[in-house]
Amino acid sequence: MQRPNPTITVRRGARVLVVLLLSALIGCVALMFRFGLIPPALNPLPALDLDEQDSWFVDWRLAALRYDRDLCKRVLVSPHIDAQPIFDTPLHDGCGWINAVRMVRAGGVHAAFDKITCAAAAALTLWLEHDVQQAAHEIFGLSVTSVRSLGTYSCRNIAGNPLSKMWRSEHATANAVDISGFMLSNGRQISVRAQWHANGPEALFLRTAHDRACRYFHVVLGPDYNEAHHDHFHLDRGPFWRCQ
Repeated sequence: MQRPNPTITVRRGARVLVVLLLSALIGCVALMFRFGLIPPALNPLPALDLDEQDSWFVDWRLAALRYDRDLCKRVLVSPHIDAQPIFDTPLHDGCGWINAVRMVRAGGVHAAFDKITCAAAAALTLWLEHDVQQAAHEIFGLSVTSVRSLGTYSCRNIAGNPLSKMWRSEHATANAVDISGFMLSNGRQISVRAQWHANGPEALFLRTAHDRACRYFHVVLGPDYNEAHHDHFHLDRGPFWRCQ
């Protein structure tokens, strides 16, 4: 019986180790991009352009806005969004905000939020301008003129999930927004609470808008997730990833 060659065994082990180390390195770099931790001077990706409907690496380019105030000012511009930077409120007991804005309009839609992170504001703009408006035109032949909001910033824990109710919500850092409905250009109201489970164009519009938000937000929750979200969409750019 032929004995294993120790040299070949060592070489194979070394190759496996190199592959594992490279995989770990690639994973770490990907996580750094995802959480906006790549220093601006080292980030090879072009700045996000709100005029682009299908931006490549859109999630990483949105993440680059998380801490970069100068980039935020260059990206959040009219006619796509009407927003102004606000002073930071350093985190205390898990609540506060960094690099946030006060916005009035986005994508031709009245969307007034007094505190929302730059990355979440950019994600909201892309969604409203390129996906919500498109869905409204395709389904109703109309534009969306405003959204109904249940708020952005709120110093509170996650609601509706017994496994995570002790954790701070992304609302506690102004990194989330709740949308309860839309108004069309003819005055027609569309309500998540009243029409999500109905049949007809309103339900189709709501489900289309919900699904397309997953391009830009890490967590997108609606009435199918749990009872706490029976009347709104929760959209956030936190550390987790879920579209339901």
